[in-house]
Amino acid sequence: MHRTTEQHHPGIDQLYRNLDADDTSTAVSVIVKVRGEECDVDCLYCYEKRKEAPGGARVGAAQIGQLAEVFRGRRLAVELHGGEPLTAGKEHLAEILAQLAHMPQVVRVSLQTNGVQLDEDWLDLFDAHYPGLQIGISLDGDSRGNAWRVDYRGKPIYPRVARALKLLAERGRRVGVIAAVTPAVLGRADEVLDHLAAFGSVNAVSFVPCFDGAVRRPTATKSRRTPNSRVLQQDAVSTNNPPAWAIHPDEYAEFVLAATARWISAGHFARLKLEPAVSTIRRLRGLGSGFCHFSDLKCDHVFTLYPDGRLGSCDELPWPQARLTLLETTNGQQEVAEAQQRSNLLNQGKALMNRCTTCDYRATCGGGCIATRWRMDLADDQDAYCDYRMRMIDGIAALLAQPAHPDGAQCRTLRWRPRTPNSMRDVSGFLARWDDPTSPHAAVRLHTGNHGNINTVGRPGVHEADDLDPKHPQWRDAIEPGVWPVVHTLTRRWGLITYDSCEGHAYTGLEREPHHRKAGILPRDQEECARAAAALCRAAAAATPDLPPAVSITLGRAELTCETTGTRSPVLDLALQKADDYTWDAYFAQLAAATTVLDQALRIDGPSFDPICACPQPVHTGLVSR
Repeated sequence: MHRTTEQHHPGIDQLYRNLDADDTSTAVSVIVKVRGEECDVDCLYCYEKRKEAPGGARVGAAQIGQLAEVFRGRRLAVELHGGEPLTAGKEHLAEILAQLAHMPQVVRVSLQTNGVQLDEDWLDLFDAHYPGLQIGISLDGDSRGNAWRVDYRGKPIYPRVARALKLLAERGRRVGVIAAVTPAVLGRADEVLDHLAAFGSVNAVSFVPCFDGAVRRPTATKSRRTPNSRVLQQDAVSTNNPPAWAIHPDEYAEFVLAATARWISAGHFARLKLEPAVSTIRRLRGLGSGFCHFSDLKCDHVFTLYPDGRLGSCDELPWPQARLTLLETTNGQQEVAEAQQRSNLLNQGKALMNRCTTCDYRATCGGGCIATRWRMDLADDQDAYCDYRMRMIDGIAALLAQPAHPDGAQCRTLRWRPRTPNSMRDVSGFLARWDDPTSPHAAVRLHTGNHGNINTVGRPGVHEADDLDPKHPQWRDAIEPGVWPVVHTLTRRWGLITYDSCEGHAYTGLEREPHHRKAGILPRDQEECARAAAALCRAAAAATPDLPPAVSITLGRAELTCETTGTRSPVLDLALQKADDYTWDAYFAQLAAATTVLDQALRIDGPSFDPICACPQPVHTGLVSR
């Protein structure tokens, strides 16, 4: 029995949760800028220094204690950040860590460092004052990829960071690496990921994009003499073009897909967490994610504290617009929540997510990053941001369904189109019956309704329908006539298993949305999934030029849930949908002709041993079957 249900669009509140002072069930994250933007290196793309915030001062232990008062009753995740937090000095950091260790509501403490100063003494201090401290290292892959990260003399800092990672391994420490994706790593995902994975201390890698297309001026210099690093930055910045370190969302998507393919094929997934791959996979599986880009706990649950007591939203948002209040004068969460409600920046950022409420990818994407959406809007590139998110989800869904054939991730025709719920009582039993000629076939109830629906009651909507196979004596009677040619070709000529089909229904006279013509395929294994997906793409490409204008072909990836075991199986959905700007009357008038065109294309092709689809394969992505 196959079940689906109609989809409903959520409100923005389901994608972006406001801070509720009375609901303390959710944690908040506080990014503590221990030294403001003060840093001992001068990375050319540093967004913190572009804020030109006052540096030199230090966040004190007393201010850390005040956080507990402001967010009383709520769990806190604290990240010591910068600039460079280690420039605060060992004694000062020890005081902060000791304060955090005595705050029961603090559930996690992390420290993000460039690693340049990290040595035995620092690690001893961490062990003494906060043994559970999570350490993050900023490193953009190998030495070539790390080229934008330099000291004030303009010299590379890679050797010192690599030395720190080796020391961490010797001490048995496991750390995460944040790696910026710039042109220096594009086309080299395999070697960059392999390089990072080779450090014994690294157990997580997060690839973050340099979407700095709107940057048009270099960072201001405080000293009279311009450091060599700022000279290099000035050379990389243009008033007419994006800076030389910036990448386009399309490039980031391809890099992430290539890195994910390598993560799977090389077995790195066994010991290395990769973002944004892991969060995408969790959302594809219907699970939650702690990564705010994929969660509803976005900017209203992320705060930044500066040494002068300014408390604001996420540090990736522009300052001073992101400022909310002063720590010392804030009495509680209600005041913080009220400041958020008054914030033009947060309201504008949240408004950028309105398009997400009607997007088919919303449940998987989670709306992305508000700060990035804000920057992309400045560059008039919102569509590019959404396109990259969809592209990444489509590609990772393909890698999960057919990991041995990563080229499938490059197909731009098969999209992630989940149907929730999409379930069958016993998937393995259905697969076994399909291929077993001796399987018994009991009679089933079939009724055809006034609108052409064939199910146990003959009515529109979601109703019980038995799952039949071609050897069942009522097989032909169970398939609605309009979709029969396509189902017959898929099952007889292509040898595939169909788990669902519908001829499409106008539902004239009913207050019900018309339904398109479709057929769903349940691959027997990953190999068949790869071959069938590529063949469907080729057939769609062949048929599309001859389709009547009111009908279009869509191909989707989804998952079918077994109601008995709870397991999920990759499925492929083929549909003839109403084309944009055409009426349903025009669609149904041209549907028979479109079905003939599609069936003819299916008859001249089929799943082949070499699963190559009709989409052009990009060069140098690392997505090559091995």
